[in-house]
Amino acid sequence: MQFNTISMIGLGYIGLPTAAVFASRRKKVIGVDINPKAVDTINRGEIHIVEPELDMVVHAAVKEGYLRATTTPEPADAFMVAVPTPFHTDENSQNHKADLSYIQAAARSIAPVLQPGNLVVLESTSPVGATEQMAAWLAEARPDLTFPQTHGEASDIRIAHCPERVLPGHVIRELVENDRVIGGMTPRCAEVACKLYEIVVEGECVATTARTAEMAKLTENSFRDVNIAFANELSTICHELDINVWELIALANRHPRVNILTPGAGVGGHCIAVDPWFIVDACPQQAKIIRAAREVNDAKPQWVLQRVNDSLAYYHQAHPQARRSDLTVACLGIAFKPDIDDLRESPALGIAQQVAELGCRLQVVEPNVEALPEALRGPNVELATLDEALAQADVICVLVKHKPFIKEADAVRAKETVIDAVGLLG
Repeated sequence: MQFNTISMIGLGYIGLPTAAVFASRRKKVIGVDINPKAVDTINRGEIHIVEPELDMVVHAAVKEGYLRATTTPEPADAFMVAVPTPFHTDENSQNHKADLSYIQAAARSIAPVLQPGNLVVLESTSPVGATEQMAAWLAEARPDLTFPQTHGEASDIRIAHCPERVLPGHVIRELVENDRVIGGMTPRCAEVACKLYEIVVEGECVATTARTAEMAKLTENSFRDVNIAFANELSTICHELDINVWELIALANRHPRVNILTPGAGVGGHCIAVDPWFIVDACPQQAKIIRAAREVNDAKPQWVLQRVNDSLAYYHQAHPQARRSDLTVACLGIAFKPDIDDLRESPALGIAQQVAELGCRLQVVEPNVEALPEALRGPNVELATLDEALAQADVICVLVKHKPFIKEADAVRAKETVIDAVGLLG
């Protein structure tokens, strides 16, 4: 099958880099997004997110005429869907359920322009069965076409799932170099989808079923979540026992078969903090370790916040005349991981929000954003430079290990009260 025109539905942190990489292979790519500002930015050859090398790839692709963006889907040979899949909880923040409304909206938007022979690939990280659900929505919208769930290999439309598995900050390279797991609703669907990805992927394209591909991505991120939870739990234990957890982990990792990860302020991002819940929701009685790991990691921000509270209480004991509004806490970093601007599911952002509610002045030091997010805008909150924070803050709370902070680690260490949640000071 020839893929002369490719449509990317969703131009966010995954969709835009993917669209740009395909366009760099001289394929005509039509990017679709509901955000007109993002569409206008891309059509100027610029980007609306922070990702190394992406600006150059997008600029070249737009300038050479291989990439353009629009708010309305157009006919194409293949449609790739990369939209959010968050989760909902009940009033007690329990019973995490996947929200597939974005996938449903994407399916309904492309349905009118589908033609026999088209391929539709769901890239969004999804619970098991989401690809089949997308196919059902497409079939409902286009009864004149046939789909794999009813016509198998003879269907007009091919449906597959290929979850992204890239590391923010290295997306362009990993889109090309990483192996891809490609699950088709039929073997032929998987085969056709592999042909699409082989246009850009230098790693191996491994064919499987759609359900197995969905579970593979959830498994990868749950594995990481469990290992991070071990490190985060270890950090709280070491704090109680007056042990330097960073030194402890370095020593334990000298064992040839031990590789403990680095503790942090929690777990964020659009994958690891979300995907394990999809497994728990599907099999709540069986997913005991996966649930426990999620609960450990979700609790870590509150543990960090308690240390901030303890530091403020200690300061008041030493300075009883000081009012809470006289004190300044600086949160270093609000992104969900180092050296990016992505705030999705960021534990650091959540911690900063709660610090702002303690009645103190809050300085947010985040070198990767130009303005504070709406959730942090208030009379006692300001976006500050690291120098300003070091000069003015009574309490420093290191939440993200950004490179600029690493360069100034000695200056941070010199402050009297530092809460280091990420091992900046070792």
